[in-house]
Amino acid sequence: KLQSKNIEKGNEFDLALLTDGLRAEREQGITIDVAYKYFSTPKRKFIVADTPGHIQYTRNMVTGASTADLMVVLIDARHGVIEQTRRHSFIASLLGIKKVVVAVNKMDLVEYSQSVFDAIVNDYSKIEEYLKLESVVYIPMAAKPGDNVVMHSENMNWYEGPALLEYLENVDVTNDFSTDNFRFQVQYVVRPQSEELHDYRGYAGRILSGVVKVGDEVVIMPANVKSKIKSIDVAGVSADSAFAPQSCTFQLEDDIDISRGDLFAHADAIVNTDSEVEAIVCWMGEKSLSIGNKYILQQNSRSVRSVVRGVSFKYNVNELTQEESDDEVKLNDLVKVTLKTQSPIVYDKYTDLKENGAAILIDETSNITVGALMFV
Repeated sequence: KLQSKNIEKGNEFDLALLTDGLRAEREQGITIDVAYKYFSTPKRKFIVADTPGHIQYTRNMVTGASTADLMVVLIDARHGVIEQTRRHSFIASLLGIKKVVVAVNKMDLVEYSQSVFDAIVNDYSKIEEYLKLESVVYIPMAAKPGDNVVMHSENMNWYEGPALLEYLENVDVTNDFSTDNFRFQVQYVVRPQSEELHDYRGYAGRILSGVVKVGDEVVIMPANVKSKIKSIDVAGVSADSAFAPQSCTFQLEDDIDISRGDLFAHADAIVNTDSEVEAIVCWMGEKSLSIGNKYILQQNSRSVRSVVRGVSFKYNVNELTQEESDDEVKLNDLVKVTLKTQSPIVYDKYTDLKENGAAILIDETSNITVGALMFV
């Protein structure tokens, strides 16, 4: 309660102060950095990432939304769908967030008008259709008096749907789980070379997705060599199977040249392997990206040098359109680029399997992360 009191406004409650922790955020009344808040109910635990909507902080929005299962788009009932609404929705669609809640807030300031709410639903439905959002729920609410936040509001009897918390407690946010999409990237090759384990060779890392069992035939990429799982150790205990996101150590039936960054998949899996890739990049560097620039591409535990071959187009995140690029990418720009890597990388399209479809670009001289990348 103390954190949400605005001293300058006579100690009245300002719910924005719960997540706007920076002094600049409180002074300007905007969100700048990503703020994480944790809470739980008897049904579920939650992590809320409050992300900025201003175009100047697009990189912060991408960072906060990259691990989200669901997005709540907050719309001021007085102003309706605005530029920031489109920007948030567009970035969420790029990141593959499938569940969206459109929370039309401050309904108390428009006298709980159903016609105002319906007009906003109609406007946002055009964005929903354009971006091909899979699941969108619209909830009218007034946060300060608590209408439709936790309990149903008597002021909006015309609305028959769930309150916000009721929906969040019951919505299914489990990822599409498939045993066919087994992906494991080697982080460390275990060779004790002790008297007890003289010939032991294990491959340790974290399973990115899917399930694997002892005896399964796997392909090791990019070498494209096949073998079978001989044993699985999870936390030092032998297991018959393992699944994402467990960390484990595998032994194979064959002696194969395998290094950090190599990827295991089921033998019949279709995984892309190439030295020239296309990707959507959110540029996070203060120094512009230009054609010919060289960067380290870090994909989970695989690190490879790369060079920018071309920039196809730039996204206009305000108008939801694609524009010709001037071949120079500035801070917070979203662009489609072509990269040439020094050695092949093994990847999935981000929209198919984001666990193996994302990477970052690192400046070779400063070691600063300058780009968030999604393979297409």
